[in-house]
Amino acid sequence: MNGKTAFIGLSISFIVLGTASGAITLESLLEEMVDRDTIARLPSPAYTCKQASSYDRHSTEPGSPTWWANMDRSYFVRVEQNDGRTEHVLMDAEGPGAVVRFWATWHGPGGGEFSNGTMRVYLDGNPEPAVAGPIADLISGGLLVAEPLSRGVSPQTPYRNRGHNLYLPIPYAERCKITYETDVLIDEGAHKGEALYYQINYRTYEQGTKVESFSSDILRRARGAIGRTQAMLSQPRPFGLDDLDEGTLEGRLSPGRERSITIKGAKAIRGLQFQLKADDLSQALRSTIVEITFDGTRTVWCPIGDFFGTGYHIRPHSTWYTDVSANRILSCRWVMPFQKQAKITIRNLGSQRVELTYGRVQSGPWDWDERSCYFHAAWKQWSGIETQSNEKTRDHGAFDLNWITVQGQGTYVGDVLTLFNTANAWWGEGDEKIYVDGESFPSHIGTGTEDYYGYAWCRPEFFESAFHAQPSGDGNIVAGFSVNCRYRALDAIPFRESIQFDMELWHWARTKMDYAPATFWYARPGATWDVEPNVDEARRSIALIVEDIIKPRRVEGAIEGETLKVADRTGGVTEVQDIAQHNWSGNRQLWWRHAGENDRLVVEFPIDEAGDYNMTLGLTKAIDYGIVRIAINGETKLDSFDGFNRSVIAVDVKLPTCRLQKGTNRLEVTILGSNPEAVKSYMFGLDYILATKRSK
Repeated sequence: MNGKTAFIGLSISFIVLGTASGAITLESLLEEMVDRDTIARLPSPAYTCKQASSYDRHSTEPGSPTWWANMDRSYFVRVEQNDGRTEHVLMDAEGPGAVVRFWATWHGPGGGEFSNGTMRVYLDGNPEPAVAGPIADLISGGLLVAEPLSRGVSPQTPYRNRGHNLYLPIPYAERCKITYETDVLIDEGAHKGEALYYQINYRTYEQGTKVESFSSDILRRARGAIGRTQAMLSQPRPFGLDDLDEGTLEGRLSPGRERSITIKGAKAIRGLQFQLKADDLSQALRSTIVEITFDGTRTVWCPIGDFFGTGYHIRPHSTWYTDVSANRILSCRWVMPFQKQAKITIRNLGSQRVELTYGRVQSGPWDWDERSCYFHAAWKQWSGIETQSNEKTRDHGAFDLNWITVQGQGTYVGDVLTLFNTANAWWGEGDEKIYVDGESFPSHIGTGTEDYYGYAWCRPEFFESAFHAQPSGDGNIVAGFSVNCRYRALDAIPFRESIQFDMELWHWARTKMDYAPATFWYARPGATWDVEPNVDEARRSIALIVEDIIKPRRVEGAIEGETLKVADRTGGVTEVQDIAQHNWSGNRQLWWRHAGENDRLVVEFPIDEAGDYNMTLGLTKAIDYGIVRIAINGETKLDSFDGFNRSVIAVDVKLPTCRLQKGTNRLEVTILGSNPEAVKSYMFGLDYILATKRSK
């Protein structure tokens, strides 16, 4: 394997070095990345943005039985031999173009140590790579460039569970091929071998565009531009430092009322900043709406919390376009041009009074031309959406949700996903699928929702960076609230006629959840889109606990399993499991796990009057549950209960007549083994005991 190749140039400078005249260069791309005006116009020179990824190649036709294939790792364009080396081709694109985002995560065979094999970037047909080195070191290890252009996620996340992001652009004049080589086994889908998950966003410019190809010499030459970009992305300029016109938008908003400010002339909004006060601030963040009309057309309608990337809880974080401060000030620096007039309205759709204790709108001149675009933001919510509703079918319960479809010409620039998860399981197995200009197959198809947002392995830790952030991951693998943000600069997606953004929703559990994306794009006048303002959803009470979405089932007269005293246990552990799905009584059960064959669990339950009873047990079945024997007060009532099922379900099991005594009675569970098809975890779950005295 090749050793490390030191491509490091990191000194800080604020002077852009010379570039090839009229050409796309590394320096010009870095300048474009931090020039907020550029994204508000159609790109010139024009380009398309596509994605190469390790998505499962069995996903061949939208809606087909294989569309939900999910082994999204170690799939490549092809495998080729180069000078005796076996190289797996991640991407091979004809130019002129530029790689503008590279995300990856990985593990070795069987989930073991990753080999950190050699990545090579070949440009313009040259047999010698312009970049070569260990892939982890190149993407987020600082070998090419330091943070934030090279960025893993939270340092609190174990390294093996991190997503890794490289935003340093790699331009090329004619062609770019990226390969990976390792000495360990690689098989499609990584069933046995090393797993490499990757997403590469790349631009392809219109023919005739001059592009200066990347090289180590150019990287050294560009160290001043790199330093300037790094400094700007690390500490975006504070709100209010620009020489701009400023208006205020403050005051009381009673229920159903609004406040507005109008700006006239050929200008652009360059900053919005608000602070809200309300008795229920979380509800106010959802039910208070940002509405903006440009030149007579409303293009922005979004709950204020979602618009600023924090959802319906204040979660301080900072990105290139947005900022949420610890003192609850919401700021954004999207550039929003218009020809004649803009009207910004803050509308209170809720039932409580809201105070705009602070509100500033900054604007400045704009030279409107044939490339200028209006800024758009739309929001929609699927409240109480059912997941895994078709777990017995071949699609595993996965389905695509259309976040937005736009007709017209423009550029897609980002999104914020706010949700409340009700199960102790990962909600984001699904992949993004983005169709540009009427494509029958998406030119962007991903490897998982968390990968799209820059992290990996459903990790809950907070992280923030210039273009991707997780202000909250509290609801990632347990019930709770999560919000993810992705904003685009060089990886913005232009469209000439249309764009359709679908996200696959694939939860690990059959449950219900609230799921709300906000989408952001620029478009030329006359564009249309399919998301209308939804007042009812914005007014809907936000979910703070599971029971706000899933009302607990109550079995009348039952003794809840989670309340029982454990009298004896020969192995494993017992705990109360929140299981707000499948109609469990009280949304909880007594959960026994980490036990083995012949282990025994005894729980005690009270009875007021001795006699013969009809008894029903609420039990759980799942893929990793065992076969058990059940006895009441020492008398076997079920010789064998098989808890195996491919999906998680609750079942009511009636026992033969049971003789119970006044006071304490004992239910004894013995693990006998497991179904041949089951995962050998031998779990057991007791939802409730219902005992009804038999009449004589």
